[in-house]
Amino acid sequence: MIFAVEDDDSIREIEIYTLTSVGFKARGFADAASLYKALEDTLPDLIILDVMLPGESGLSVLMHLKERREWRDIPVIMATAKGSEYDKVESLDAGADDYLVKPFGMMEMVSRVKAVLRRSGHREVPVLSLGQITLNKAEHVVMVHGEKVSLTLKEFDLLQLLMENPGIVFTRETLLDRIWMQNAGTETRTVDAHVKTLRQKLGSEGAHIETVRGVGYRIEG
Repeated sequence: MIFAVEDDDSIREIEIYTLTSVGFKARGFADAASLYKALEDTLPDLIILDVMLPGESGLSVLMHLKERREWRDIPVIMATAKGSEYDKVESLDAGADDYLVKPFGMMEMVSRVKAVLRRSGHREVPVLSLGQITLNKAEHVVMVHGEKVSLTLKEFDLLQLLMENPGIVFTRETLLDRIWMQNAGTETRTVDAHVKTLRQKLGSEGAHIETVRGVGYRIEG
């Protein structure tokens, strides 16, 4: 479970959407009071904490977390204002595990979350979900509408890459390099063929895989 503490509703909603899209469970909070209340019932695996919060500041929240024995080991990533080196230094000195500089990309956020979880000894969430598609990385199983779908190794790897990066456009050349370990000079029609077959196997959920004309492919929720 990831807790995202951000008073801007639109930013918080995007953070939660992105985290859940890549397989994490996530909850959002607008201020310190609601976070503290939730912590009494649930200990998250990580907290993304904005420095600028109404009422109690993010830095004050961080110090409060580190003072409580039952909360002090929860990894914290601080979201700091662009160019505010003081906020970054103060956050790290107070015990933050990492920081994000606003405005930050959602995939950068996911990457930093995964890195901090690895460093803190947490296992990466093995299940990705998007629409009615569920991909279990540990068991190498894909389910659509609750039914198991049989995919080849490359189809599975292709779907996993797309689901781990929702909204990100991958060129055919990049997919060849990442999935087939082949250089950009190799025939790219093999990518198109695999995407076509993958869409067919996913049935109605195959529509989540979008073609970006002249560029490549992406997956959207």
